[in-house]
Amino acid sequence: MEYDVIVLGAGAAGLMAAATAGQAGARVLLLDHADKAGKKILISGGGRCNFTNMGAGPECFLSENPHFAKSALARYTQWDFLGLIQRYGIAWHEKTLGQLFCDGSARQVVAMLLEECARGGVDIRLSTQIGEVGHADGHFRVAGARAPQMVIATGGPSIPKMGASGIAYQIAERFGLPLVTPRPALVPFTLGADAQAFRDISGVSCPVTARVGTASFREAALFTHKGLSGPAILQVSSYWQPGEPVVLSLLDNAMDLLREARRRAPRSHLRAALSEHLPNRLAEVLATRIVLEKELGNSSDAELERVAGALTQLTFHPTGTEGYAKAEVTAGGISTAALSSRSMEAKTVPGLYAIGEAVDVTGWLGGYNFQWAWSSAWAAGTAIAERRAG
Repeated sequence: MEYDVIVLGAGAAGLMAAATAGQAGARVLLLDHADKAGKKILISGGGRCNFTNMGAGPECFLSENPHFAKSALARYTQWDFLGLIQRYGIAWHEKTLGQLFCDGSARQVVAMLLEECARGGVDIRLSTQIGEVGHADGHFRVAGARAPQMVIATGGPSIPKMGASGIAYQIAERFGLPLVTPRPALVPFTLGADAQAFRDISGVSCPVTARVGTASFREAALFTHKGLSGPAILQVSSYWQPGEPVVLSLLDNAMDLLREARRRAPRSHLRAALSEHLPNRLAEVLATRIVLEKELGNSSDAELERVAGALTQLTFHPTGTEGYAKAEVTAGGISTAALSSRSMEAKTVPGLYAIGEAVDVTGWLGGYNFQWAWSSAWAAGTAIAERRAG
């Protein structure tokens, strides 16, 4: 069973790399232990696949080397992938913040990628355990197949119920590639007993500005029975380290709103003023926590400043996260220091490539991680074909 390349993992990155290399003339074997291709694609975006983002650029990705993603993202852009979507007649729409979704179903994206693989003559084997990866005489050996090139596209351990695992890291270590410690990313926070009042309003959501260190995102936050979730929270979770506080600004213009409430309804109390701008249950918790017993008309600017500070600097100290089971992606992974940013090939192991979530490049929430999958896969697939031709 001789091939030009063996691609491990039939997710977004693996399918794209296989199709790219196959259509450029390479003989490709695509392996996955799952019983169907693109499982994570199928559940993404509520089943409609947030397949890219119009604003995808290097600044939207985390990595120990913030420059690493530039080459791949510039050479295969969001517009390139959107062009592919349109060639297949897949209807799409933009939601908030540049996020692009299928009008219909994520199944359309998987079907498109499988058709692209078919056009490249890719041999796809599902329900196949990767097992031991051998390497001798310049060839990789996996599941009875042999090829001079191999791609690690098995992702990270996030969402293990979908079959995700850390096999990418085991293979990397087998070939001496260094790792950046993997961790759950785009993941909800858990809170302790000190925040029980906020856990008791599970289901309440509102727009916030969430901050961790210097990272800041303006989107919705959701209070849960375990802690904090919602887009703004998931975004900052990728930047969070244990022990760091998470700061929420519930009303960025809090002082102006309080002064206006004092002028317009001087006999009202804080809870009533907050209920005009925040969900009632949240307003009640905040009023109890902040404590302003006077009517607004009898409150000084200094007292309102204290309240405004509490509303714009609401600080939580997470006990942790909900882990890989709830993480949308994995941060960290195979170190970019070991890879070529142009080809995604390992610098010390000719013919070995790593792409997608397996690599220490993690995008924001909103289609960015899919774009990294497409871009890094295209870079590797193109390099594989060039190497074969050369």
